[in-house]
Amino acid sequence: MKKVALYSSADPTRRPGNPQGSPASLQAGAPASGPAEAPARPGWRARLRQRVTAVARRHEKLLLVAAGGLFGLALMLGYTLGLQPPPQRLTQGDIDAAVLHTLNNKLLPSMAAKAYEAIRPSVVRVRGLSEPDAKGEQKELGVGTGVVIVDEGIILTNLHVVLGAPRLHVVFDNGHEAEADHIASQPENDLAVIRARSVPDDLRPATLRSTRDLAVGDPVVAVGFPFGIGPTATAGIVSGLKREFRSPEGERLMTNLIQFDAAANPGSSGGPLVTANGEVVGIVTAILNPTSQRVFVGIGFAVPIENAAAAVGLPPF
Repeated sequence: MKKVALYSSADPTRRPGNPQGSPASLQAGAPASGPAEAPARPGWRARLRQRVTAVARRHEKLLLVAAGGLFGLALMLGYTLGLQPPPQRLTQGDIDAAVLHTLNNKLLPSMAAKAYEAIRPSVVRVRGLSEPDAKGEQKELGVGTGVVIVDEGIILTNLHVVLGAPRLHVVFDNGHEAEADHIASQPENDLAVIRARSVPDDLRPATLRSTRDLAVGDPVVAVGFPFGIGPTATAGIVSGLKREFRSPEGERLMTNLIQFDAAANPGSSGGPLVTANGEVVGIVTAILNPTSQRVFVGIGFAVPIENAAAAVGLPPF
């Protein structure tokens, strides 16, 4: 019977007496016999390197984006933790220099300009008119100024502006015109309260301020319609407090008045006298002129706003 060749799973290169595992044929110089030797399997470090390389190739773009994000985060953290420059400490000299630079290079609005802009939306022109004649025409019996103190159209003015006029007409800052009704009087202070029959949607009443801390020398601005021209602003100071004034006819003595030197003329009557902030401290009511020309010579009078507010029924300050 023919014998079948058997192959062992042991290393065919090892033989007794050959502890280094060198092929016997090589030791003896004979040609090798049997199957070819298999290549050695790579070590674990090489296999790990191959896997990492393969993953990097498959996800190259994603890894680049992630790396960029990490780099940006590192920069941000570095800036936050100490790379940013320390905040500069401002000295009083720096502040003074900045203020001086602004004053030298930028023209700031004057006190009078700021006061005028604050009060202007509340100032109205007041006209006393006759009844229409056969042609429908009306005569102007009086002209003056008023100031809105309640947004429902409540207006303070002088009594002598509206007294004896059967019809009243007011013109608001935005050009809105309306008829008005005389609803209250305070003859001892030459004050009248009128109400407009219609008002603008954006009507803004004036801000009233107590005269308790008003002092001689404080700047003031008078706003009105002198000789029907306006609104006109004139600036001056408080010249005196608690003054008295007797009307040219001698019929009425007014007391506790604010004396001021901002120009006022016929038509200014009933207008507001305001502080540098545009807050009303008085209602212009009279000018002192020893001649018969009735023009301003440097002394005007205003009723304190406390008296004027009482004419409307507003509580005192």
